[in-house]
Parts: sequence; C-alpha cells; structure tokens
Amino acid sequence: MSFELILVMITAVTGVITYVDRIIWRPKRLAAVTTEKEPILVEYARSLFPVFLVVLVLRSFIIEPFRIPSGSMYPTLEIGDFIAVNKFSYGVKLPVLQTTIIPISLPQRGDVVVFKYPKDPDVDYIKRVVGLPGDRITYLDRVLYVNDQAVSYEPIGKYVGNESGSVMNGAKELKETLSDGHEHRILWDESKASLDIQTLTVPEGEYFMMGDNRDHSNDSRFWGTVPEKNLKGKAFGIWMNWDNGVHFNRIGKGIN
Repeated sequence: MSFELILVMITAVTGVITYVDRIIWRPKRLAAVTTEKEPILVEYARSLFPVFLVVLVLRSFIIEPFRIPSGSMYPTLEIGDFIAVNKFSYGVKLPVLQTTIIPISLPQRGDVVVFKYPKDPDVDYIKRVVGLPGDRITYLDRVLYVNDQAVSYEPIGKYVGNESGSVMNGAKELKETLSDGHEHRILWDESKASLDIQTLTVPEGEYFMMGDNRDHSNDSRFWGTVPEKNLKGKAFGIWMNWDNGVHFNRIGKGIN
C-alpha cells in the first residue's frame, strides 16, 4: 500500500468523522441535559483533518519531496539529495488513480522527471527524458541518436565526486546537447561495456528515459518506455543533501 493511498484514506476517515460529528453527534451533545464529554476520537479527527488535508493537497497537486537513493543521475543529482518535484507541471492528476483531470503541458526532451517504475508502480524512479513520442532512439558506443542524428558531446574532464560519489572518480564527464539545444552533464565510465540498444520507436503517449550516469543506470534501455500516466512531475530543485552529513553547497541548486 503506497504512502499516497494511506494519506488519502486517513484524510477521508478524519474528514468523515469531523463531518458526522458536526451535523449529528455535536448537536446531540449540546442538546443533552447533562454535559457529555467529546469523544477522544472525534477530538483527534477534528484536530488532524485540516493537517492531513493540507498535506494531501500540497503533495498531490503542488510539490512533492523525494530523496535520491542511487547514483544513476550523477553528476546532475547525487546520492542524498532531497529534491522538490513540481506535481502540476504535466497536468493536475487525481491522487492514487493518477488520472489527469486538467492537462497543462507535456514533458520536453531534457526534463528530469519522477515517475512510477513501469515494472512496479509502487516504486518511484527519476531519470531524464531523452525520447518523445514518435522519436527513433538508438544508443551505440555511448552515443545517443535521436531520429538518426547523434547528439552533441563536449568533454569536460575527469569527474571528482564527494562522499558516495567518490566511487565515480575518474569517470569521463561530458556536456551533452540534445537536438533541441538542451544542455546537461553526463558521465561515461569507460571501464564498463557500453549499454547499447538498437533503434526503436517511442510509442505514442510514452517516453524514453535515461540516467545521466550512463553506464550505471537502470533505465528505458532495460525495461522500455514510460507511459504518460506514470509521470509524477518535473524535478526542479534541491532543498537538502544528507550524505554522511549535510552538504550545504547542494542546498538551493536548480536541476538542469
């Protein structure tokens, strides 16, 4: 059972108790000859319902926090980053059902997106959109091809990481420029074999995702494309980092 479903259930239960108490139980207590003490369940429900409701609205429709647990998005995101995700960037969706009720926009190539893992919807993944619906995607010898055109790569140097990121020290860091001009940094670990795929066409309504740490990412190369209904939102900022201590230089950084 997901946290979102639990939150919806708790909000609903406390809301129903609060409502029933207001229209039925409370008037009976007030009309009673003897003063009847308010049940503790009602007291807690009335106090907690507004809190749960605010959290549910914020988390479901506005901003949701996530923590980065793996190194698949180095150098853009590091292990221990706590990120903020814009939940309405791709439309307003009903909690749990994830049905879009107000469409707003579609993901763009280069967006860093949190989504429900297609193989297990209870697990959240974060990757970069590199393929849009209808795109032809190929990945050979660490070169990404979009619609049969290789994207641009510019070497930056050798990567030097901190704390958990030190396992990637010495990897080749590059600036990748996608076909629409979006620029971001990626890593190549040339000690590993390239995780190649032959050409495929992204189905309508789905997206091809890749991690920026190209040789250490479980992404669409392994399990396929991500349906639009699985998208949770666009990651836009880092509000904290904890990796064997707080890394203040990560706080407040935007996500490109």
